[in-house]
Amino acid sequence: MRYSAQIVNANPAASGGVMSTEKFKNKLVAVLNKSIETGKVMNALAHMCIGLGSAIRRDDLRLTDYRDSDGGSHSFISEMPFIILAENSNKIRRLRFEAQANNILFNDFTDTMTVGTCKEQIERTLQAKEESLVYYGIVLFGDWDKVTGLTRKFSLWR
Repeated sequence: MRYSAQIVNANPAASGGVMSTEKFKNKLVAVLNKSIETGKVMNALAHMCIGLGSAIRRDDLRLTDYRDSDGGSHSFISEMPFIILAENSNKIRRLRFEAQANNILFNDFTDTMTVGTCKEQIERTLQAKEESLVYYGIVLFGDWDKVTGLTRKFSLWR
């Protein structure tokens, strides 16, 4: 099933108040560990998005410069919905392997990437076995139907 986003024209008077339906080729989804403190998981989400965003072309992300009526610019906002889901570390781990197997672009964040300096975090990650990692989250970007198939059983973040 393909998501149809309802996009309301910024100037309803100009379009007669009509909504348009648009289908997106790609889907952007984050799955966050529901057992991690909110501030920490939001920090992980920011890191994952920065990293993943650097690997995706601006056009593919559908980044837009939203303008307000005063001429102010609100740049680099994606026209695509960004779905935020919640799960536990083991299900995020499995999703990571499934994304890899399906050639879905992703970025993840683990417990070894917190506390201390960047060098300490890199060393701690290097010393950890994958099975011991606690996943704070993963962000996926790829074909709408493939990403939907991998994430459809997860719950929305609340």
